Amino acid sequence: MLASLIGFLGDFDRAEEAAQEAFAIAAERWPASGMPDKPGAWLLTTARNRAIDRVRRERALAGKIHLLHEPEAAMDEFDDTAIKDERLELIFACCHPALPLDGQVALTLRALGGLDTAEIARAFLVSEETMKRRLSRAKAKIKAAGIPFAVPAAHRLPDRLDAVLAVVYLIYNEGYRGRTDLGAEALRLGRLLAALLPDQPEAHGLLALMLIHHARRRARFRGEDLVLLDDQDRSLWDPRQIAEGRAVLDRAITLGGRGAYVVQAAIASLQAREPIDWPQVAALYRRLAGLTGSAVVELNGAVALAQAGDPAAALRAVDRLDLDGYLYYHSTRGELLRRLGRPAEARTAYGRALELATSAPERRFLARRLEQL
Repeated sequence: MLASLIGFLGDFDRAEEAAQEAFAIAAERWPASGMPDKPGAWLLTTARNRAIDRVRRERALAGKIHLLHEPEAAMDEFDDTAIKDERLELIFACCHPALPLDGQVALTLRALGGLDTAEIARAFLVSEETMKRRLSRAKAKIKAAGIPFAVPAAHRLPDRLDAVLAVVYLIYNEGYRGRTDLGAEALRLGRLLAALLPDQPEAHGLLALMLIHHARRRARFRGEDLVLLDDQDRSLWDPRQIAEGRAVLDRAITLGGRGAYVVQAAIASLQAREPIDWPQVAALYRRLAGLTGSAVVELNGAVALAQAGDPAAALRAVDRLDLDGYLYYHSTRGELLRRLGRPAEARTAYGRALELATSAPERRFLARRLEQL
């Protein structure tokens, strides 16, 4: 709904205000009158009408006065599928190269990705206040520069692909933490991207990565408890989806893909084999760290190094990283210290991880680790 309003109004703030008004009206009316047959259409129509009324009153969008004469959305013509397809178009529209890459990604996640500001801040490893300021600056630049909300021409789509892939990847990551609605939506967007840009290896690499990880989703939780890879019941994995992911990965490699998403997909493919070739996984993480310069990738590489049989070297690698505000930095240190027979230090590390944990499954997992020590 918000994606449609942004496309209609060309303004993030007005779209958010109109959506909020529509939901407020629904909260007041629906308990008495009942939910309409097509609630999405009702909300969209109400939001558009409220936005048009505001434009008429304020005369602040004189350059867009033609919007007042456009036909309103008819409820019997509205369907969720059209809006979801429109979301991908608007992701491309919002990832405008006039903004810095992190600004493009953060603003698009906020408006169209289904993530709130706290979730976006966590994805970027910054505080919520820092992310609020970053989003405000991006919105201000859009207004000041008059950046248009328009889907670029087909030959321009690859120019925005890096940002679009980052948006979909971060939506999926948040879904991987337990929000299965976001995981499924990211996978849907990934399929659309690969079909839209069939010659772009990184689009196929991202899709392969998500398919292989998504194939393990049923085994990642036991009830509401998080289950680590080594402890997962592999009979719950989806072999057809893993095979599909590997076929997509082969396509990416055939296209010459050697980028970050292709390498991550190759790592996921190795981790779906039995036994896992941990030295090879560690080698791929080293390659990925060279491509991304990411401390988080180095942290994951240290985990693979420990799994390959050298937790001491893994701990030395972890201790060189500047990731104090990152939950998995501390939980990884806790696990490595536990393996090395240093329980007091492990308790401190797990305790810090528990302070940073935001989801209930993560908190329960860390609490159990502390109890075991």
